[in-house]
Amino acid sequence: MRKLLGLILLCAFPSVSIAADEQKSVLVLYSYSRLMPAVFEADQGLREGLPDVEAKRVGLYEEFFDEPRFGGEAYSDLMVQLLRGKYGSRPPDVIVAGGFEALRFLLTHRERLFPGVPVVHEGIMVASVPSLPSLPSDVIGNLVDPDVPRTLALALRLHPRATRLVVVTGKSPGHDREWEQSLRADVASVRGRVAVEFLSGLPHEQVLGRLAALGNEAVVFTPGYLMDGDGRAFNPLEALRGMLSASTAPIYVPYDTMLGSGVVGGYTRTFRTAGRETGRLADALLKGADPATLRVPPPEPATLYLDWREIRRWGINDRLIPDDAIVQYRRPSLWDAYREQLIIGGLALLLQALLILWLLTERFRRRRAERTAEKQRFELAHASRRAVAGELTAAIAHEINQPLGAILSNAEAAELMLDSGADRRVELREILADIRRDDLRAGEVIRRLRTLLAGREGEQKSFDVNELVLDAVAIVRSEAARRGVALEARTAAVPVSTVGDRIQLQQVLINLILNAADAVVGCPEAQRLVTLSVTASVPGGMTTLTVRDRGQGIPEANLSRIFDSFFTTKGHGMGLGLSIARTLVEAHGGRIHAANHPDGGALFSVELRQT
Repeated sequence: MRKLLGLILLCAFPSVSIAADEQKSVLVLYSYSRLMPAVFEADQGLREGLPDVEAKRVGLYEEFFDEPRFGGEAYSDLMVQLLRGKYGSRPPDVIVAGGFEALRFLLTHRERLFPGVPVVHEGIMVASVPSLPSLPSDVIGNLVDPDVPRTLALALRLHPRATRLVVVTGKSPGHDREWEQSLRADVASVRGRVAVEFLSGLPHEQVLGRLAALGNEAVVFTPGYLMDGDGRAFNPLEALRGMLSASTAPIYVPYDTMLGSGVVGGYTRTFRTAGRETGRLADALLKGADPATLRVPPPEPATLYLDWREIRRWGINDRLIPDDAIVQYRRPSLWDAYREQLIIGGLALLLQALLILWLLTERFRRRRAERTAEKQRFELAHASRRAVAGELTAAIAHEINQPLGAILSNAEAAELMLDSGADRRVELREILADIRRDDLRAGEVIRRLRTLLAGREGEQKSFDVNELVLDAVAIVRSEAARRGVALEARTAAVPVSTVGDRIQLQQVLINLILNAADAVVGCPEAQRLVTLSVTASVPGGMTTLTVRDRGQGIPEANLSRIFDSFFTTKGHGMGLGLSIARTLVEAHGGRIHAANHPDGGALFSVELRQT
């Protein structure tokens, strides 16, 4: 059997004897299977701590004892023969013992294997050191302290209603028994606060049944196990998954490789970090450092890892979570995920709101100013109409006196006819018709005057522009006649309507007619003529009202200022008539222009939109 084993080794590993003389080597002995997550993480960290492995200046060789599937003295002797046959011709420069069983194996068989080769251990718990033989000076490494008491205290803090602590371990003589022994010492910190129960070395199915009956007033702590009570081998993570599927109580663990599987969490130190530190020690030894002089740092404090999903599942108050905890799988809140964007967006919204508020305030102020200006314009226009009425007083009195005088004369004539006793009924009917006509004439004059002087707000109604012109001419005809000025009205051939305030636009025309009359008063009789005309474009277009005189015209220097407030060329004027006219026309969406006619005199044009 031994000869056969030696032949297999020589045939399977011939490359060892022909390796480059300059290449150093590191032999790693892992206690467990290569499939264990802890072994994989530790191996990754070890390679990170040995940069020369990647550069091929250091050869890294790995062996796995696969505890607890295999064990015993016969198995140990077989492993000694395997390692001697495989690496005997070229012993490693450094040996790494990954786990308690690997280190104990090396300490027991070191002289038969690789005497004098320095050893770096990893994954050895502080509580397991007393059960090992005395460590030589060239056997160094980092110890692991999972800080179980802090994890237990945390579990009871996060579950204040818990009355039981259940600890689950396995049956393997190495890993599981060491954990059980360590945990029985660790639970002393919580005895008296809760009842403590150990489920140690039970068959897997029995463990699951006990966990399923716990209820929500218990917490569970377990490192998993490598062997159950029936002697079946397990991966600790595999055993844990079975417990998680059955347990009705939250589970806490000491290993980071178990996070994310459904456990709440615990204080732990990552295997990758431990492997990286082991690699640094091995690298220093490869470079000639004396093991006795290397400073091995004390165990790094364990870090608290928690699973946010399990915190929510078990209804844990997140205010009880320590500030230094690393909470994994937390879905970031909107604020956490987009803090900068939310701040920028909030500032933008705030600025936008302030801008909108400012714009609304300005709009309110503008509307208030517009209402004030509208009111002042209305009052000024009304005052202008009163001034026009005052200017037309003589003409209005003449217009009224004429029909009144005729009425009186007709009434006296009727009395004489009645006193004569003659039958003159036909003549009396004619006299009565004259009286009725003169009465209507006087009433129309008074109506127009009252309309002109009415102090009401503007009304937007549709009306005929031709009628507007004729009414304006009728109002000022007497005043024009008194001044010796003739008026001529040329209306459009068809009705032309617009929308607006009839009285305001009538005021514009009266103002323009009186200004035109003033312009020709001192002219020869043939020139004392004011012409009004209405010109309509296509339907829906613009209607143009023009007022033309045949006076001296407007000086070119005054054309640009003719509509300015308080600008006048009259000795008795205030300079508001044309300014008010422009304001009223523009308020109706129209335009007013002043120009000199090519044949002499001034020409004022008012453009209004047709309806």
